[in-house]
Amino acid sequence: MADALEVTATWRGGYEATVSARGHAVTIDEPETAGGRDAGPMPTEALAISIASCFCLAVAHVARRDGFAISDLNVHARAERAGRELRYGRVVVTTSATVDGAPLETLVERARRVCWVSNTLAKPPALEYRSMEVP
Repeated sequence: MADALEVTATWRGGYEATVSARGHAVTIDEPETAGGRDAGPMPTEALAISIASCFCLAVAHVARRDGFAISDLNVHARAERAGRELRYGRVVVTTSATVDGAPLETLVERARRVCWVSNTLAKPPALEYRSMEVP
């Protein structure tokens, strides 16, 4: 993994943006009820998508690495709002799977150590905002 990664979001009008990473593009938007066109998941859903997908891959990784057969692996992330604040105060990550040779809880504990997204949120990075005028 590189020491840094970069993505770029480009506004498409309304509440829609296209986010590019390594040649891949993802559309992010708000639902129609919030003024968007519902062309993709909301940014907050993208956060939950990052958590669930990274942890899913981490569980599969440790199972494969440790020689355990795993199937029907699903990871569900539920972000719960922090009262009336514009942030989430709790994220519950639930993993289900059929594992041959080890308790699922063992794989979940091992996966917590190798999940980049979980580790980043557990010890949040400093956020720095810069602006650059376009000539």
